[in-house]
Formats: sequence, structure tokens, C-alpha cells
Amino acid sequence: MSGEAIRDVDAQRHEPASSPAAAGPTPVPEVPVPAVPEGTGPPGSPEAPPVLGAMAILRIGAFLVLYLNAAAVFLGVMAQAIARSWLAFELTGSNAALGGVLLAFGVALLVATPWGGVAADRLPKRLVLQVSVTLLAASSAWIGLAVVFDVIAYWMLLGAGVLQAVGFALFNPARMAFLTELVPRGSVPQAVSLLLVNAEVSRVVGPALAGVVIGAVAWGIEAVFLFSATLATVGVLLTVALPAGRRRGEASGRSPLGELADGVRYVRRHPELSALVWCGIGVTMMGMPYLAFMPTISSDLFGLGSVGYGILSATSAVGGVTAGLLLGRRTSRVRQSRVLVGSGAVFGIAVCALAIAPNAYVAVVVLLAVGAAMLAFQTTNQSQLIALSDMEYHGRVQGLIMLSFGAFGIAALPLGLLADVIGLRWTLVGMGAGVIAVVALYAVVSRRRMAASHRLRDLG
Repeated sequence: MSGEAIRDVDAQRHEPASSPAAAGPTPVPEVPVPAVPEGTGPPGSPEAPPVLGAMAILRIGAFLVLYLNAAAVFLGVMAQAIARSWLAFELTGSNAALGGVLLAFGVALLVATPWGGVAADRLPKRLVLQVSVTLLAASSAWIGLAVVFDVIAYWMLLGAGVLQAVGFALFNPARMAFLTELVPRGSVPQAVSLLLVNAEVSRVVGPALAGVVIGAVAWGIEAVFLFSATLATVGVLLTVALPAGRRRGEASGRSPLGELADGVRYVRRHPELSALVWCGIGVTMMGMPYLAFMPTISSDLFGLGSVGYGILSATSAVGGVTAGLLLGRRTSRVRQSRVLVGSGAVFGIAVCALAIAPNAYVAVVVLLAVGAAMLAFQTTNQSQLIALSDMEYHGRVQGLIMLSFGAFGIAALPLGLLADVIGLRWTLVGMGAGVIAVVALYAVVSRRRMAASHRLRDLG
């Protein structure tokens, strides 16, 4: 029975008899009151769930396993991403080729991600994680062995990108949906922040380590790929300690396509969810391709080579880690919306500033802001999506927001072609301006919706 129905019954119990001649109050049958689900009470109410700090969340055994699994997977993925981009740059020497690697990744991710969300809601999440991490291990091992045996070709990088995209399409929705089963609902924003900071720490260590290894030893590229495959294998072994993570609610009997369509309709029925999804896709698609151009930024703009590439990539991640630690607190919905808009705007401005950075020292400072703003935007966006959606839709909602990473991969190729024609600096300016435009549109739409809601409430 819903909370509203229960309140109606309570009102009837305390209502005076409708007639003075009545012998007594009409007896009302006792109604069993279900337990309040954890996380349904408003903040400060007796039913409000506990809000745990970072260390308390990490003391939850299953979440710690999920955290360590993500740490192993992301450290390897971030390290081999540096090696893959550098290898593509060595094989081709063009921005378009760098964009092509991301295009293959992006198209596959765009197609596979919604199905990853369906799998996270329909299948045991542990199984989904095991399959996904196995695919990530295979994509890294393939390229590492191809380099070892000197048979590497550019098309192999495209194929590995497709395989990795399918792995990510399964991994990320299952990982984000899983955490809602492992921590109290009131602590979900903190848990989201921990997982995203986890990824950013890997983006600090992975690129720096890969850049040093590639620049220092002749066999550095293959070593990075094989190390990534080994870490993914460790991630698969860690999943054995996780609970099954089965679906919430009764099976609908729908086909996977039907469940995908149901998830899309669910988001469309909730304008606030829809706006968050589109804003996340737009900002990521317009701004995140700066990562694809980091080899060119390092080599052509600042003459730093592969070691500098790793350092610059790690610098933006340092900013992300700092932002994630500062955002690991429970905040109101209004404040979260302001953080979302503010961090998105700062991200766009920082990408524009990267375009006009006169030297590597200024670029380092700008990249700190880029990383901090992007992490703040992602954390706030995903926390609000989880808070506003029903648990049985978490996987599909996360699958839809993961479309943004496929979109940024697709945008990287035309942006790379544009950079080859008009120059990388002008392309970065256009990317930053696009991010600012998307965030401004979201802010205007959200303000109008809020004003309309207040007017309706006043009229009521």
C-alpha cells in the first residue's frame, strides 16, 4: 500500500463520527503498514537514511570489492588509452586518425550502451561485470601481443576500440546501478563520488606511468597493453566476492528491446530526468574530445613528447580528484543544480583557455581546472539521475547517460578533421563555446520549469 493510502486510512481512524446518533465510530480494519524503504524519508526526518562518510562507505565489504574492481579496471584502461593514442599517432601522424580511433569506440559504445543498461536491470549484475571486464582484458591483450609479434596495424586499434566499447557499455551501467544495492540510499551521492574519484585517480597514475614507460624503454607500448590486460584479469577475479545483484521488482516478461523502449519512455515521462540526460550528452560530446587531442597538444603545441603527454593527461585528473573529494557531501537539490550549471560553464571556459595557453606551464594550470570542472559536472549529473529515478530503472538510465561517451567518440573524428584544416587551437575554442551553450540552454529550461512549478503550486 502506498504512503498516501496509509495516510487516508489514518485520517479515517481519527475522523469524528458523521452522525451524532451513531452508536460509535465505524470500525476500520487494520491495515499492515509496510516498512519504509531506506532512503525515502526527507533529510532530518526519523525515516531519513544514514549519510555515511567516505571511510564508512568503504567499510561496507561488498562496496569495497566493487571499488577495488573499478580501481583495477580503470588503472589498466587509462594506461592503455595513452598507449593506444600514442600508437595511433606513431602509425599515422594525424589528428583525423586519432579521431578515427575514438570514432570506432564511440559508434560501438553508442550502439551497445543502451543494451548494457538493459542487461544491468535484467541480469545478475555480477555476471554483467564479469563479462564486461573479460572483454576489456581481451581488447588490451590483443594489441599487446600484436605489438610483441610486430604485426600491429591501424585497423587493429579500431577493432580493439570496438571490443573495449562493448565492455564499457556493459561495465558502467552495471557498476553504477550496483552501488545503489550496496550502500544506504542517502549515501548514494557520496558513493558515486568515490567511484568517479577512483576513476580520476587512475587517470592520474595510469597516464603518468604509461607515458614514462613508453618514453623510457623500447618495449614500453606492449608492456602497457599487457599490464592493462593483467589488471582486468584481477578485476574479473574480484567480482567473485560480490553478491549476485539481481534485478529489483518482478520480471516484466518483455523482450530486451521492450525493456529498452520502456526505459526510454520512462525518461521521456520525467522532464527533469530527460533534461539531465541531454545536458550530460551535450557537454560530454562537445568538451570531452579534448582528451583525443592530448598527443597533439603535447607534441605540436608544446613540444613535450610522450612523457609530457602522460603528465598533461594526469594533470587534468589531479583536478578531478580534488573536486571529487570536495563534492563528497550530501547537498540539497537546488545546490546540486547550481553546481551542475556552474561546473559545466567552468569546463567550457577552461577548454577555451586551453586553446590560448601560451606555454606548457599555463596549460598545466588550465588542465587542473578542466579536470576539476568535468568531474564536478559528472558527479552531480549522475547523482541527480540516480536520486530522481526508480531503482528498477537505474541500469537503463545510466545506460542512456553513458551514450554521451559514445557521442564524444563520434564527435572526435569531425573535430579532428576540423583541427587539421583550421588548427587545433580554433577547434578547442569552438568546443568550449559549444559546452557553454549546452549548459546555458539547460539552465534556461530548468529555470522556466521551476518557475512554472511554483506558479502551479501558488494556484493550487
